[in-house]
Amino acid sequence: MKLLTKPVTVIAPGKINLFLNILGKRRDGYHDIQTLFQLIDTGDQITFEVTTENQVLLTDDLVGVRSEDNLIIKSAQLLKKTANVSNGCHIALKKLLPLGAGLGGGSSDAATTLLVLNKLWGCNLNTDHLAMLGGSLGADIPVFIYGQSALGEGIGDKLTQFHIPKKWYLIITPPVEVSSHQIFSHPQLTRNSPPIKMTALLRKRDIKPILMKNDCQALVEEMYAEVNEVVRWIKSHGEPLLTGTGSSVFCSFHDRRKAEKILEKVPAKWSAFVAEGINNSPVHYQLGKLNIGA
Repeated sequence: MKLLTKPVTVIAPGKINLFLNILGKRRDGYHDIQTLFQLIDTGDQITFEVTTENQVLLTDDLVGVRSEDNLIIKSAQLLKKTANVSNGCHIALKKLLPLGAGLGGGSSDAATTLLVLNKLWGCNLNTDHLAMLGGSLGADIPVFIYGQSALGEGIGDKLTQFHIPKKWYLIITPPVEVSSHQIFSHPQLTRNSPPIKMTALLRKRDIKPILMKNDCQALVEEMYAEVNEVVRWIKSHGEPLLTGTGSSVFCSFHDRRKAEKILEKVPAKWSAFVAEGINNSPVHYQLGKLNIGA
């Protein structure tokens, strides 16, 4: 296998949902939602190398995920087919964001793969085209393609950039994976939240009145005792909120040191870290510095 580029390593950032309203179920099976995506500075590490072989190879540490189901493989193959690329690539994934946690790890990995290989393979597709490709694989992928914290509508793919004031987030994940499909198809899920006036929100740039609301949280806590236990534990330190369909729960802080002090108290049976909220993805910055000919 002959390498055509030096290894390129990037961090695929995660996200949390600062609120999540479910307005109703659509005819296509998806749900209309309103949400606020906050990017975080913590994410999976992915290394890309372009090869002469006409195939996509992935080395990862995921257990129980078949390669054909991996969004990294799917996104690379979709881009390869779309842009008629003859070269291949070797991708190495170091997974840091837990699976089934609502942190967007899989979606961010897919978006990062599209962004990086678009550059390394010389596809020259614009961001809108990449977002369209990503959206065909998953509703959360476009937000990572555009790489900005944003208000999301529709199925989460209609995005409006939103600048979020700097905060730090203590994120705790119990050892359970929550199936988004199971939650969104459950008959007890709240599906009739009144819509927020997004135009007013954009004018005021004030999210305080709608924070701490996730229409999936009550159902997830009922179905997963481990998530409920995290929520009850963290209530003594802040206001907990589920991100996405879970299983991760977070609290926000203005002071990083306060978040880190509470992190030290988190029971060892749970995965936990402190992340800084960011408004722009590091992937775009890293690609801007990339010299393909180096």
